[in-house]
Amino acid sequence: MTRVVHPIEQESFRRLRTRLDTSHFAPLTRAVVERVIHSSADLAYADDLVCDETTLRAAHTALHAGAPVVADVEMVAAGITRRESVCRLKEAESRPGLTRSAHAIRLAYEQVGPGAVWVIGCAPTALEELLVLDAAPALVIGLPVGFVGAAESKAALRESGLPAVSNVSEKGGSAVAAAALNALLYTPLHTTPLSTKENA
Repeated sequence: MTRVVHPIEQESFRRLRTRLDTSHFAPLTRAVVERVIHSSADLAYADDLVCDETTLRAAHTALHAGAPVVADVEMVAAGITRRESVCRLKEAESRPGLTRSAHAIRLAYEQVGPGAVWVIGCAPTALEELLVLDAAPALVIGLPVGFVGAAESKAALRESGLPAVSNVSEKGGSAVAAAALNALLYTPLHTTPLSTKENA
C-alpha cells in the first residue's frame, strides 16, 4: 500500500533540505539520516549517525520479507507506524545484576529468536544485554539516550561487528530510534529511496 504523505510532512522535509545538503548520502542512508533529523529537528545527526549502506540494504530486504521487529520500550513501539513490534517491558522484572530493560530484551529474544530487527532507543542496559545474547540480528538500531552508558553502549555495538545503526554522542531516544526504523519501512523495495515522495 502506498504511503500518503501529509503536506505538513512534505514541507518539513523541503525545509530540511534547504538547510542541509543530504544528496551525497547513499539512498537508504539518506532516508535514515533525513527521517532522524525530521523527528528531532537536530541537523547535527547528519554527522553523528553511523550507517552503512550495504547493511541497510540487507536489513531493508529482511524487514520487507517480514523479519520481526523488537522495541526496547513502548514509546519506541508506539513510534513504529507500519509494523507490529514486540515489546516485553511490561512482563519484565528488575533482578540483581539485571535491569528491567535488560530482562525485557531476554524475554523478547526468547520469543522472536534470531533474524529480528532490534530497535533500542531508551536504555543503554537493553543494548548491552542484546550484545551478550547470540541474537544474530538482521539489524540493531542502537540509539539509547543518556549521560550514563549511552555513548559507551553504542561504541560497543559498533565494535561488535553486528549490523547496526548507531550514533556517536550521548543523544538519542525513542523518537529517533523509531524514525530510523520507519525510514526503512517507508521505502518500498521497488522504488528508488532518493525520490522525494518516498523519502518525505
